[in-house]
Amino acid sequence: MSAYAVPPAIPAGRVHLMQQRYRTVLTARWRVLWVAAIFALVACGALVRIGWLGLAGEAPRRTSLEDALLPPRGEITDRNGVPLARAFPAYALWFNPQAMGDDGSPLVRSPKEVARALVKIFPDMNETRLAERLASGRAGYLRRRLLPEEANEVFALGEVALEIPRETDRHYPQGSLGAHILGYVVEGEGGKLGMEQVLEERLHHPELRGQSVALSVDVRVQGALEDELKKGMLATNAIGAAGIVLDVDTGEVMAMASLPDFDPNTAGAAGAPNVFNRVTNGVYELGSTFKPITVAAAIDAGVVRDLSKVWDATPVQVAGRSLKDMKPKGTGLNVPQALVYSSNTVTARVADELGADKLRATLIDLGMDQRPFVELPARGKPLFPRGDWARITNMTVSYGHGLAVTPLHLASAYAAMVNGGIWRPATMLKLEPKDVPRGRRVFKESTSSRMRQMLRMISMYGTGRSADAKGYRVGGKTGSAEKNAGGVYKKTSLVTSFAAAFPLDRPRYVVVIVIDEPRGTAASSFQRTAAFTAAPVVGRLVPRIGPMLGVLPDESRDVDISDLRYLVEGRK
Repeated sequence: MSAYAVPPAIPAGRVHLMQQRYRTVLTARWRVLWVAAIFALVACGALVRIGWLGLAGEAPRRTSLEDALLPPRGEITDRNGVPLARAFPAYALWFNPQAMGDDGSPLVRSPKEVARALVKIFPDMNETRLAERLASGRAGYLRRRLLPEEANEVFALGEVALEIPRETDRHYPQGSLGAHILGYVVEGEGGKLGMEQVLEERLHHPELRGQSVALSVDVRVQGALEDELKKGMLATNAIGAAGIVLDVDTGEVMAMASLPDFDPNTAGAAGAPNVFNRVTNGVYELGSTFKPITVAAAIDAGVVRDLSKVWDATPVQVAGRSLKDMKPKGTGLNVPQALVYSSNTVTARVADELGADKLRATLIDLGMDQRPFVELPARGKPLFPRGDWARITNMTVSYGHGLAVTPLHLASAYAAMVNGGIWRPATMLKLEPKDVPRGRRVFKESTSSRMRQMLRMISMYGTGRSADAKGYRVGGKTGSAEKNAGGVYKKTSLVTSFAAAFPLDRPRYVVVIVIDEPRGTAASSFQRTAAFTAAPVVGRLVPRIGPMLGVLPDESRDVDISDLRYLVEGRK
């Protein structure tokens, strides 16, 4: 055959088969393109949906893969492991107007009917506002916390737009107990106030999540403190109250309460009422509770050596003012008597002889010129006289006027005064023995020993008798001060306080109680002073918390005050 020969013709049937295969391949290619186009449209729709949710409402929290693999936010417990704050699975109620997937109404029934049905499940919801929200078509949360049985009732309504996403929620199993200590958590923002804010990084850190943090508080002591403080506040019709129990050797806060309080379970992005912490953020003139501090400084400096020495107790004339005793006990008193009878005049004269520089240095050593030393973010700035103190300033500060500090300042100062003279910063975290700070010496050990005797005498013979719980060797000092408003003292508004320690033969704990604006009631014998308002709270509290803290009543032992008793009894 020639090289230029014409090839044989292709049969007609074979041509038809090749054309059919081409059409099939072409059809498959178009189908792939359509599938890809559909996927692209779905992706674009999803992006538009996400953007719309970002503008129209808060999207329900979906757990990312990373969050799913990580443990939830760590627990906060008390010193004995009792949970105070924990994360747990919860349900929420989310309104999704696009759930039906069309442009019609997202609800099967009318918004009013659905709102009426939801209010039957959640009686605290407002039916009118709920109906308006459903009618608006705006996506978002209708409720953040649902019980399982409530979720079932919502599901039974048959409304597809009412979604029930499952989320991880922060729960406070003790309710409002320790609210000012704990604070609360806002979704997407983290901890607010309290230790939730302080421990935010530690509780949420990827490598530490799931680990619990133990606080210094004892939930049993906390409960007793809040209960007795509330009773004292209500019995005197006071506007507020504060209390703290502090370990004198470690600075650990065993309990801290501020009233009125709030429930961290109901707090959210809008905040919560009564979040002001009167223990660490409220600054007050705490009156005569400062007198023992002044006397301790004077004993330390050698100004007070002979406790039998009689000091002039008549009114002090200084800078055009007359400093007087509320209830004069004569023209002359020795130092133990001055503390027992709460003499302003003798305390002022002791401070005058001590000198402003030394008293000021002592108060600075006790941290009273700075915000309180504690982890909590709410820490009030003391109203501490700056510069060189005038003579009148030194005298009035000596008995707690002209200087305003927090109750925590006072508690730490009393701890140093009775524990042998060592000041340590307060802490909300449980400490191991090796972690207890060394602190700094403020008073001599001998001075601390002498002050334990005199504090005990005040509870036995003076204004603190209503705090003298039998067998617990309580000692402390009352304080009543008029509130300063705009530079003017209001005689009708008092802040009363009692600072105590127990057991004083071997001090372990300080208790400070402050009552804000108590009224004279039948429960307080129609008196407003600390002896009738704050001190009784300590008298009821100590027997409740003593056994919890390992301090049992023992009436066979007490502080040896035999060398001082006659100095006080001689005036009786």
